[in-house]
Amino acid sequence: MVTTLENPTITKEIIEAHGLTEEEFGRICKTLGREPNITELGIYSVMWSEHCSYKNSRPILKQFPTEGKSLLVKAGEENAGCVDIGNGLAVVFKIESHNHPSAIEPFQGAATGVGGIIRDIFTMGARPILSMNSLRFGNLDNPQNKRYLSGVVAGIAHYGNCIGIPTIGGEIYFDEFYNRNPLVNAFCLGVIRHKDLTKGKASGIGNPVYYVGATTGRDGLGGASFASRELTEESHEDRPAVQVGDPFMEKLLLEACLELVKSGAIVGMQDMGAAGLTCSTCETAARGNAGIQIDLAEVPRREIGMTPYEVMLSESQERMLVIVQKGKEAVVEKIFDKWDLHAKQIGEVTS
Repeated sequence: MVTTLENPTITKEIIEAHGLTEEEFGRICKTLGREPNITELGIYSVMWSEHCSYKNSRPILKQFPTEGKSLLVKAGEENAGCVDIGNGLAVVFKIESHNHPSAIEPFQGAATGVGGIIRDIFTMGARPILSMNSLRFGNLDNPQNKRYLSGVVAGIAHYGNCIGIPTIGGEIYFDEFYNRNPLVNAFCLGVIRHKDLTKGKASGIGNPVYYVGATTGRDGLGGASFASRELTEESHEDRPAVQVGDPFMEKLLLEACLELVKSGAIVGMQDMGAAGLTCSTCETAARGNAGIQIDLAEVPRREIGMTPYEVMLSESQERMLVIVQKGKEAVVEKIFDKWDLHAKQIGEVTS
């Protein structure tokens, strides 16, 4: 293996910094038939994190019911739940935590939690119509907890108000148990017609894979791994792992994606949330029992000199991965050009 600044020798310290155990690293080497390079290590790190794989909480989650006569998708099968409400309509909804980012950067941590949960709704073709939240903070005699409270509430209000989706309710509790670890859970619900339901699936060999939305930067690097770690005194050093949101950009993305769904030009769509390009390509390919090949040189970016590791693991907000029907590329590009957003083919579906 050639060692460079972009591709350092994989040491025990680097493995531990990526939140991987010795046993997990051994499994990676066995799977690849060799040691991973730094980009591959980063990919495994985020995909095997608790945030993306639920490796620790899965036994508990399996105890919940996952099927029902009104479900249009099985629980955990797609980006959000989808329940039939009659007359050809359904509601799409989801709740997700943004605890660690909010503990490090309360305003942006909470704001991007709202942005992410909204994208999970419209990536399925539904129009988001309301948000809610569930919050837990420590005793307000502590100045740090006051900072958490004011920052989180402001972040939630800012993103929701800017994008125009009302927060219609929520709950809040205070207990010293949450002194250094506030809980920030965001909920969003949307409405959809059955025929517009869009899956996060890649299928059709040769179908183009498009990157749409905002550019890629270095914000949110390793956010999924960071969100899976225990908070410590040194956690403030993880500020780069906290994403920075732009609700005005997301409003454009929302309208462009819903117009795209109506166009009939796409096969599948996936939010670039946790683990960014890595998770969106892996998950869509896995759901479609296919592969995806992408060229990172084609990814629109806003910072110079970004390495493959940074491009694959960036969690820059307001981005989506779209699987397009071959021959309908011009339709997609015209819609995103209208909304002044990037729409760039970065690869294609493979067998």
